[in-house]
Amino acid sequence: MGKGRLPEAVMAKVLAKVSACVVACAMLLSLMFASELARAQTAFDRPGGDYFSTPVTSGDPEDCALQCERDRRCRSWSFSYPDIDGAAAVCWLKNTVPPRVPGNCCISGVRGAGVIEPRVEGVETSIDRPGGDLRNFEIKDGAGEEACKAACTADNKCRAFTYARPGYTGREARCFLKKEIKPPRRKAGFTSGVVR
Repeated sequence: MGKGRLPEAVMAKVLAKVSACVVACAMLLSLMFASELARAQTAFDRPGGDYFSTPVTSGDPEDCALQCERDRRCRSWSFSYPDIDGAAAVCWLKNTVPPRVPGNCCISGVRGAGVIEPRVEGVETSIDRPGGDLRNFEIKDGAGEEACKAACTADNKCRAFTYARPGYTGREARCFLKKEIKPPRRKAGFTSGVVR
């Protein structure tokens, strides 16, 4: 053994620990990257790589994610909401993972990620609160659930709201103001919230 050198057994242990740290860091980074892909699905499209498309009569993006899971060729997917002209929702399966592009038309994801809804305080994504209606009205193109929530906040009789995207209750988006707080039910294309 030369002067200033560590014994081989000690050096092997040090290298093993350094290797374990490198592997752990790499896994942590890949998990962070994967969770970022999964988390940012709503209001994103992934144009390109399409090999199959089909209408989604339920209007639920989870059905699109499930189709991708069941098809071995599928690496990512995009779900297009129904449009105001009456066309059904569409699921696009992709054999690549194209980069995300912002788009309110869609929800997209990678295989294995499922549908991750955004968590915004005071807003319940993919939730309907049926019944207890005070009144309802059409929301013009460009105004979304924030306009519905603002209308509820401005009306002192309103306790909760439900916003329906275009194509889910008619051609245009619709806002339902509620005089009672009814139990939430999962329903794609709807956003609800309680204001008082």
